[in-house]
Amino acid sequence: MLGLDPLEVANEGKVVAVVRPYEVDAALCAMRSHPLGREVRIIGHVGSEADGLCELHTLIGGRRIIQKPYGKQLPRIC
Repeated sequence: MLGLDPLEVANEGKVVAVVRPYEVDAALCAMRSHPLGREVRIIGHVGSEADGLCELHTLIGGRRIIQKPYGKQLPRIC
């Protein structure tokens, strides 16, 4: 609505972890053992296709190619 892409703006207090498939259960268990990690979820996966694209698929059927950021990120003002 404001022209800000939620995938590119800072969001303090969040983490995205890329974990090997055979270590997913252990990673989820470790994160859920902490009170701040009780709502941890798997939100995606890395496929084996080597097409160089990153595509977002939504639960309602939307699709979007995620592009590399261009330019520099703006400094955060806290």
